[in-house]
Amino acid sequence: MSKQIQEAYIVAATRLPVGRRKGMLGHVRPDDMLAHAIASVLAQAPAIDPALVEDVIVGCAMPEAEQGMNVARIGLLLAGLPNTVPGVTINRFCASGVQAVAMAADRIRLGEAEVMIAAGTETMSLMNQIMGNKIALNPAIFEKEENYSIAFGMGLTAEKVAAQWKISREDQDAFAVASHQKACAAIAAGHFKAEISPYAVTARVPNLQTGEVQVRQYLAETDEGPRADSSIERLARLRPVFAARGSVTAGNSSQMSDGAAAVLVVSEKSLKQFNLRPLARFAGFAVAGVAPEIMGIGPVEAIPRVLRQAGIRQDEVDWFELNEAFAAQALAVVRTLDLDPAKVNPLGGAIALGHPLGATGAVRTATLVHGLQRTRQRYGMVTMCIGTGMGAAGLFEALL
Repeated sequence: MSKQIQEAYIVAATRLPVGRRKGMLGHVRPDDMLAHAIASVLAQAPAIDPALVEDVIVGCAMPEAEQGMNVARIGLLLAGLPNTVPGVTINRFCASGVQAVAMAADRIRLGEAEVMIAAGTETMSLMNQIMGNKIALNPAIFEKEENYSIAFGMGLTAEKVAAQWKISREDQDAFAVASHQKACAAIAAGHFKAEISPYAVTARVPNLQTGEVQVRQYLAETDEGPRADSSIERLARLRPVFAARGSVTAGNSSQMSDGAAAVLVVSEKSLKQFNLRPLARFAGFAVAGVAPEIMGIGPVEAIPRVLRQAGIRQDEVDWFELNEAFAAQALAVVRTLDLDPAKVNPLGGAIALGHPLGATGAVRTATLVHGLQRTRQRYGMVTMCIGTGMGAAGLFEALL
């Protein structure tokens, strides 16, 4: 039973360019990235007094170390918002960013808020390893075989999806090359410019020979991951990473990345009061659980749920931002649901553009709402698999 009393509209959405792990944003703190995203999204709607923001909800998949201590609150204060604005950090692993958008929209749809910011931030450069600041698995996981897969690395789950859905190494590599080609073409055409807020980096690096600190300053303004030289031949030379006789390689997996994004969500009352132009209407969100060992298939369950919730058909969706955690799982989702490949990641996906974990959902929301405006299309979806066996899907309707 729905108790929605009003619509939620996205009036601004922006992101930093995504950097490779240990790359152009490798020396940038996640709270600084977040602060830049929040300040930039508010700058796109100058009629909104920052004091009117009723909460800032921030997704982060590894909310510890440099991105711990409620990074949402720290980031908004660093962005210059008044101390009357609260903030909360939420975690649904790779769906954290789009979960933040959904939660912000829900507050508005229920009539509990008029102006909200949803965001995501993640540094993979400053984390010691992929499982966070330290590995701290519960030993009880290993007491029952049915729970072993909770501890699986994501790559091993991709291998299991590849085997069960019969996704060949050749198909995975071809999918990966296409991701790079589409991303490079999109960058060349300037398709990401409307959504990116360039970040001025000041990197301080010790010179071990002289004992001095070297300062480098540069502007990060373009996604760092896409490779124009990616080819089937190059990818074919890479060895499997997660299983000796497997098919999942570094080349057909998402890149480890750093990034942040923010989305400004308002009610219809605020639209009229401040004469704002909406980019999109938030149309629905769904999550679903699947077996942890095949977590990559999560969108197969989440996508139909959100479509039923919104009352639209799959073929009415013009654009799917399907997070490419691995080519194997992305292809399994596309084939199982019979998605039109032309509608899936038309500007490339995470294999080329990167996957800054908890920020990705907000990053791809910015890509989607600006992309729908540019192409004059109506419905778009941000969807992804989630570690430990889940899927998420957020639906948006462009207002042209």
